[in-house]
Amino acid sequence: MAKRPIMALLDLLGRRWTLRVLWELRDGLPATFRVLRQRCDDVSPTSLNERLLELREAGIVELGDGGYCLTEHGATLLEALAPLHGWATAWAARK
Repeated sequence: MAKRPIMALLDLLGRRWTLRVLWELRDGLPATFRVLRQRCDDVSPTSLNERLLELREAGIVELGDGGYCLTEHGATLLEALAPLHGWATAWAARK
């Protein structure tokens, strides 16, 4: 594990398409690779594969019979990020 876990997490979340993949899995329903790619505005297969591999290695996403979904740990990550959604909405409304 990294000496500074928050920095490792922010590095992972800051990679292109990572947050979008998490957002598209937020409903808890499994999504196949093809469905995820469509939901992510046709992200390249290479980029999506890389992000999914990284998220699986991090224990945030898993691949099951029905497709990719958040792990329990991944779901708690989204819960932790939820306050940012409210902040971002208020921030966008002020413009």
